Amino acid sequence: MSDIIRRHRVAALLGAALIVSPFVASFAQSAGSTVATTQTPVAGIAAPNGSFAPIVAVAKPAVVTVTTVMKAQPQDMSEEQPFGGNSPFDDYFRQFFGDQGMPKAPPQQQAQRAEALGSGFIVNADGTIVTNNHVVDGATSIKVTLDDGTELPAKLVGHDAKNDLAVLKIKADKPLPTVKWGDSDKLMPGDQVLAIGNPFGIGTTVTAGIVSARGRDLDSGPFDDFIQIDAPINHGNSGGPLVDVAGNVVGINTAIYSPNGGSVGVGFAIPSDQAQKVVAKLMKGGNIQYGYLGVQIQPVTPDVAGAVGLDHPGGALVSEVTEGSPAAKAGIKTGDVITSFAGEPIKDPKDLSRAVADVSPGAKETLDVWRGGKTVQISADVGRNSDDAKTASTEGDNAKPSAGEALRVPSLGLGLTDLTPDIREQLNLANNQRGAVVERVNPDKAASNAGLQPGDVIVAVDQSPVRNARQANQAIAEAGRSGRKSVLLLVDRGDAQIFVAVPFAAG
Repeated sequence: MSDIIRRHRVAALLGAALIVSPFVASFAQSAGSTVATTQTPVAGIAAPNGSFAPIVAVAKPAVVTVTTVMKAQPQDMSEEQPFGGNSPFDDYFRQFFGDQGMPKAPPQQQAQRAEALGSGFIVNADGTIVTNNHVVDGATSIKVTLDDGTELPAKLVGHDAKNDLAVLKIKADKPLPTVKWGDSDKLMPGDQVLAIGNPFGIGTTVTAGIVSARGRDLDSGPFDDFIQIDAPINHGNSGGPLVDVAGNVVGINTAIYSPNGGSVGVGFAIPSDQAQKVVAKLMKGGNIQYGYLGVQIQPVTPDVAGAVGLDHPGGALVSEVTEGSPAAKAGIKTGDVITSFAGEPIKDPKDLSRAVADVSPGAKETLDVWRGGKTVQISADVGRNSDDAKTASTEGDNAKPSAGEALRVPSLGLGLTDLTPDIREQLNLANNQRGAVVERVNPDKAASNAGLQPGDVIVAVDQSPVRNARQANQAIAEAGRSGRKSVLLLVDRGDAQIFVAVPFAAG
């Protein structure tokens, strides 16, 4: 799925002050604790005609509706940010959903408060509930409606925006029905699943479908690993459970892919194995502290692998190291390829982001790094992540093209020029910036196919710094004569630094 399609057609049921999709979760019980339940999951579909009724009888009583009241300022109700900016998908809501399904406050109150509707499920008979973070984010009050219609106030125990999970607690005068965690790792495309929640606020609803795919990345957060399902989910389903044929929670319904704002049979759920670990931590209260390394990283494509001497693509290529970060202190360098972390292989940047985030700040871990044609082991003290700490690469805005005579690099289809005072001003570069500016890119040559753009500043060729266009041209020519299939260029683009591998064969 292209980035353009994602930006315009992935409509999350994540939303502030608006409808959201059912999301499920359960927690790992602490040692020695006992949990009373009023339902026992069935072994599978019991009815001879394949009815899901036995499963629904087990899971549905534990599904709740979560209603929140949020403080909304008049500017939060503008066309630009109609939902107060509480969701990473706010930009999509107005285009696809408008204000459909959103409870309306009286005109004189709209500037002061707004209501949001979502779902959740009970994981402990004492009233512990799991839902999405976006369902309760910014709430001034939270109310839970049980399956039997009982309404109870809820307290926020803990929440985590990066995984979009939250834990609530209600007080009831009797043990409450619960659902149990299932094993999402065992799910395979074609397995039957049920989604339960309160779409559009019409009441608890069950839809059936199958698992369509695993490991989907919607670019909504650093830990995306969604289960794709075809069971219809709609606004209001956020936080509700996705259950298997044994009645156990295997996912948390979170988003839909839609051209028109409604369900078209493509939905996404957070895997239970991912959610369960987070929920267990949230049960202890507060927020979760994530590990932090301090590198920008990008995938190792076949061209990159060929340029750095790896025999196969894989790992995370370090495009930038944050000054003073744990990575910098450990000696990690730009151009390193991290192939394992804490003894676990790293297949791609997402693997590294998740592995580092799961480590407690202060822990010392060992990394395997491919550098200079061999593997080097590095020990790093993992730091504490914050909102502005990046462990994954992000590309900056496209720079403006420069002007002037360019030094041509025919084999790649590039026109390079030196940095002049005028170009530095145009590109907002520091006086001590060195490198070669890309002035022109031949659309029919390899550099264009690799993604190089006018205004890019090449600062290194095959991990060796270059000061000007002539040095860059010479280094590229030497790389071609060395017999490698690709040349690896380190490029400054806007506020980011990225590696671009350009194959000679395509030039």
